[in-house]
Amino acid sequence: MQTYEFYAKPENGIIRIPEQYRNRVISEVKVILLDQKAWRFDQEEVNARYKSDLLLPPTVDTTAWKFSREEANER
Repeated sequence: MQTYEFYAKPENGIIRIPEQYRNRVISEVKVILLDQKAWRFDQEEVNARYKSDLLLPPTVDTTAWKFSREEANER
């Protein structure tokens, strides 16, 4: 199977194959559609969440812990 990637804007439900690929496509094809606007939004959201998780230092609330420096070092 050969794959080709290109961007196209559907016109009345028709996607035109670019000229440079028309001679290469001689049989039935499988078409997978990715909506660029939706994909970009989802990908940006995923990247933002992933980066924020990596950049934030872990936090621990120690206000309820009661011990001295010596006790902490013993543990």
